[in-house]
Amino acid sequence: MENKQKIYDKLMEIVKEKNVKVDEMLRDHLYTKLGGKADFFITPTTYEEVQNVVKFSNEENVPFTLLGNGSNLIIKDGGIRGIVINLKHLDVISAEGNTVVAQSGARIIDTSYYALKEHLSGLEFACGIPGTVGGALYMNAGAYGGEIKDVLDYAYVVDKEGNLVKRLASELDLDYRTSNIPDNGDIVLEATFNLKPGNYEEIKAVMNDLTYKRESKQPLEYPSCGSVFKRPPGYFAGKLIQDSKLQGTSIGGAEVSKKHAGFIVNKNNASTTDYISLIEHVQQTVKEKFGVDLEREVRIIGEDPE
Repeated sequence: MENKQKIYDKLMEIVKEKNVKVDEMLRDHLYTKLGGKADFFITPTTYEEVQNVVKFSNEENVPFTLLGNGSNLIIKDGGIRGIVINLKHLDVISAEGNTVVAQSGARIIDTSYYALKEHLSGLEFACGIPGTVGGALYMNAGAYGGEIKDVLDYAYVVDKEGNLVKRLASELDLDYRTSNIPDNGDIVLEATFNLKPGNYEEIKAVMNDLTYKRESKQPLEYPSCGSVFKRPPGYFAGKLIQDSKLQGTSIGGAEVSKKHAGFIVNKNNASTTDYISLIEHVQQTVKEKFGVDLEREVRIIGEDPE
């Protein structure tokens, strides 16, 4: 990339030196353990730093990509050009009355347990979702009958011009595993959840039950991107894959989970190329056998390897 030193010097002015890394392997930061290098990997510690990075990116025409912990994301082996922003240092969770406020880099699991500590009900469904709060809003994450849109009040975001903006939940077009956040180019900084007072033991019992269901059915012993495919109308993706006798099928280090057919696990140092090839093989096989198009829930971004 041209002017790499110039970009580095400017980023060093915006965020602390220890929070700017060059040619950083993204697989080291992702739940899936997949992905190549980022030209610049930065971890801001304040909202103002995020705003200034966005403004700098616009002024110098340097692309930037926001990255959570990648629990529902696959990054190609060629990595990502430009600036990758990770908000892991923005992870504060607090409560006031019946609301819980969580910064974007906090895990949604931790947010659900914070709500439990405050005797607040509504986020029990999120006790097993591995993503960040920002990622949960981005895709309207859900599980076991609950979704982010059920409890979100509003969010603060940095828009594509670098302005700090309040977005009501009703403005985010939250739908099944989607929102308008990516289309708007927003970066979620924090979310406020409207919850209900509840009994600690009752809330905990629900969370324990959901945790048991998750741990007994999902292949948590290996890195993965969770459920790979959206639920097709009238079907279940996992059942279609299972009935196609694809469980245990592998390409390179990637394998269709024997425990849950809807998961593809990184069983043995898979490359992203392995992972994507296996996704496409599953889609093709299910289409041939049942005439159903499986739509990916997981996002794929980045550059192909050279």
